[in-house]
Amino acid sequence: MLSILTLIDGSVYTPSVCDHAAWAATRLAAPVHLVHALGRRPGAGAPADFTGSLDVDARDALLEELAELDAQSAKLAHRRGRVILDAAKARLLEAGASEATLKLRNSDVVETVEELEADARLIVIGKRGEAADFAKLHLGSNLERVVRASHKPVLVASRAFKPIRKVLIAFDGGHSATKAIEVIAGSPLLRGLDCRLLMVGAETDEARQRLEAAADRLRRADFMVEAGIEGGLPDDTIARAAERSGSDLLVMGAYGHSRIRSLIIGSTTTTMIRSCKIPLLLIR
Repeated sequence: MLSILTLIDGSVYTPSVCDHAAWAATRLAAPVHLVHALGRRPGAGAPADFTGSLDVDARDALLEELAELDAQSAKLAHRRGRVILDAAKARLLEAGASEATLKLRNSDVVETVEELEADARLIVIGKRGEAADFAKLHLGSNLERVVRASHKPVLVASRAFKPIRKVLIAFDGGHSATKAIEVIAGSPLLRGLDCRLLMVGAETDEARQRLEAAADRLRRADFMVEAGIEGGLPDDTIARAAERSGSDLLVMGAYGHSRIRSLIIGSTTTTMIRSCKIPLLLIR
């Protein structure tokens, strides 16, 4: 059975990540696969040589001590990782998840996702990681890389979990957005929730037709949907609509433009991740 791949790091976002994963696991009737990636430690396996012009005996003694310190550091990281995973599992089960498996990995987070996502139905990760500060526009160092690398939907947990009842779906009428609608329609994750479909831009006959076609697709899948078009810039309009409607979750396509284009003109996806206070479900 496909699982909810849940990435945790011991940051203050970890409890919220677990709560969001438990919510998704309950909605999808899926097990949770908890993963803590330790990352690639600099110099792992070969201590750096800071010996300079020391004589042979002093150099060997120092290298031996450095190797011992490196080994101790690795053991502590593994012990800490196990504590993090055990605490997260207890949180998950308390929040309603029926099953959770644990995995501690020495690989980078993106490498971990690439290796494990084939068995995942959904990936859950926090907006900010353990090394992030809490500046308003600061993203976790791994988040954007994970979203860009993954081929599965990614649920980005907000700082604190609250029950998800109202969902705002940002729809631009393009191919990737239409594909996202198909993913939503074919999944029980959001079914039965109060959903609003929002298109930002000029209200033309073509835009209205595409929006209504998307809304009809969701209604045929037993979704309760209202649809509307609003003018303005996508970033600001979506953020205002989410706040005004009291939405508990924002759903949108992830990175519709190439990485080069996004670096030049920015990305609605990245902007929304940075500024939105509610969780986001990003669909490729």
